[in-house]
Amino acid sequence: MFVVATAGHVDHGKSTLVHRLTGMWPDRLDEEKRRGLTIDLGFAWTTIDGREIAFVDVPGHERFVTNMLAGVGPVPAAMFVVAATEGWMPQSEEHLAALRALGVRDLLVVVSKADLADPAPVIADLRQRLPGAAVAVGTDQNRIRAELAALTDRLPAPDTDADVRLWVDRSFTMRGAGTVVTGTLSAGTLRVGDELDCGDRRVTVRGLQSLGRDETAVAAVARVAVNLRGVDRDQVGRGDTLRTPGAWRTTVEIDVALREAGKLHEQLVLHIGSAAVPVHVRPLGDAAARLRLTRPLPLRIGDIGVLRDPGEKRIAAGVEVLDVRPPALRRRGAARDRAAVLATGAAPPPECARSDELRAMGFRESGLRVGEWTVDPRWWAQRREQLTAAVANWSAQHDIAAGMPLETLRREIGLPAADLVPALLDGSGLEVADGRVRRPGGRLPERVDRAVRVLEGRLAAEPFRAPDADELAELALGAKELAAAVRSGRLTKIADGVVLGPDAVARAADVLRGIAQPFTVAEAKRALDTTRRVAVPLLELLDRQRITSKSPSGTRTVAGAGGR
Repeated sequence: MFVVATAGHVDHGKSTLVHRLTGMWPDRLDEEKRRGLTIDLGFAWTTIDGREIAFVDVPGHERFVTNMLAGVGPVPAAMFVVAATEGWMPQSEEHLAALRALGVRDLLVVVSKADLADPAPVIADLRQRLPGAAVAVGTDQNRIRAELAALTDRLPAPDTDADVRLWVDRSFTMRGAGTVVTGTLSAGTLRVGDELDCGDRRVTVRGLQSLGRDETAVAAVARVAVNLRGVDRDQVGRGDTLRTPGAWRTTVEIDVALREAGKLHEQLVLHIGSAAVPVHVRPLGDAAARLRLTRPLPLRIGDIGVLRDPGEKRIAAGVEVLDVRPPALRRRGAARDRAAVLATGAAPPPECARSDELRAMGFRESGLRVGEWTVDPRWWAQRREQLTAAVANWSAQHDIAAGMPLETLRREIGLPAADLVPALLDGSGLEVADGRVRRPGGRLPERVDRAVRVLEGRLAAEPFRAPDADELAELALGAKELAAAVRSGRLTKIADGVVLGPDAVARAADVLRGIAQPFTVAEAKRALDTTRRVAVPLLELLDRQRITSKSPSGTRTVAGAGGR
C-alpha cells in the first residue's frame, strides 16, 4: 500500500479531487458536511494500476493547520492542489513550507477548477515555484492516475521488520469492539495479538483493519485501524503512539538540525508524527537548536518534524533529530562546543551505553558487546589503562587497605555502572573481593613486613601462643595491619585481635587428632599448649570448617579420628 496526503489552500477542491479518484467522500464529520469545509483529517482509498493508494485528506483553512500537520507528518508523499480560479494563496505557501520542512519532496501538483478558469497562468506559476514537480489538470483524471502511479514508484521501500511506532491520529469507540485508533504505519508490521506500549500502559492488539478489510497482520506503509484491549478511549488520542515494547525511550530534551529555518522565537510548537508539543528553543549556532519539550515523546535520531509559530501563523523551521540524550550545557562555552559538534551532523553514538538504549535512540549496534552494554573498543582500552593506574595510585596511598572501593574506582575512570568493572578487570591481573578491587595476595609494606616476620619467628617456636594486645602494640600491628597480613596469607585470623600462623588450622587438627576422643576445651588447651583466649575461638573455627564436631555435652571429636 502507498499513503499520500493532500495539501493546499482552503476551498481549492482537495476533498472533491479525492472523491473523484476514489468514489469515497473523505469528510466524515456532520459539521464538515454541513459547512462544506474540511475541518479534520479524512481518509479514502482506491486502486490505481494494481497499486493500493490511501489518501489522508487534510484541511486547508489556517485555523486547522495543526490538524493538517498531524496528517502529513507520518506520510511520505503529497498531492498538492491549487485552484485555477485563485492560484497561489497564503495556505498554499504555508502548506508548501511545511512539506519542505518535513522533507517531503515527492509531490504531484494538481490544478483544480480548470473548468471554471483558464489553468495556463497557474500552471506557469507552479512550474516556477515547484521546478521539477509533476503538474496535472484536475479535469484529466487519467493523467492524474498515471502521475500518482509514477509517484508511488519513486517512494523508497519501507522497513517492514523495524520497530513499530504508530502515531495515532484518531481514536474512537466501536460498539462491541471497544477502543479503536487509526494512523499511518510508516515502518514495521502490526499483528493481531501483539502487545504494544501506549504511554505507560501495555495494550494488546485485539483486531486490525486496513482499507476497510479485517486483517491478521498489516505491514508498512499502510493506513491501519487498531482495535485495542487494555486502554479506554479517553486514555489515548492524537499525538500518542503505539510502540514495540522496550524498543523506544521517551525524551523531553533533544538536539536538532534546523532546515528551511526562518525567524526562531524562544517558544514554538513542535509538530512531529501526529503530535503537537510546545517547546522551549535554545539556538546552538545558526543550524542547530536544543528543544525542551513540555511532554515526553518517543523519538529517535533521524526523526523529522516542524517548528511552527502559532502566533505568527507560520512555519519557523524544519527539524531533524540529531540527539535524543543530549549532554548538559552547564559549563561556560558548552553551547558553543555543542554547536561545533552538531555542525558535523548527527551526534555520534555514546562510547558506552546499554544495547537496548542504543536501539531506542536510533543507533545501529556497533562496537564491543560487554554483557548488556555496547562500548567503543578504543574507549574500553583507555578505561582499562586508567583502571590499572587508578588501582596502583590508590594502593600507593593506602598501602594496607583491603583494596580500592569498587564504586570509587567506577567513578574515577568514568564507567556508567558497576557491573562493567568485572569485565574490565578481565586479564588485568586484578580481582574484586568484598566490594574492593585489588591484586591477589599483595605485598605488605616494609614496616608491616618487618613486624610480621617477628611474629612468624615467635609462632614457629610456639605455634598456638597468639601474641597479646601489648605485643601487637609494641610491633605497631593494629587491626588494619593484621588484616593486610591475613589477606597476604602470612597470618590466620582466629578472632578479633587473635592471629596465628598461616597453617595453624591444619597443625591444630593434627595435634587434636592424636589425643583421646572426645575431648574437652581444657584437654585441647593443654594439648595445644595455649591459653583459653586462643583455644576457644580456634575450636569454634575448627567446628565451622567441620574438622571437629561438638556434642551436646560440649566435648568434641576430630572428624575421622577413632576413639582412644
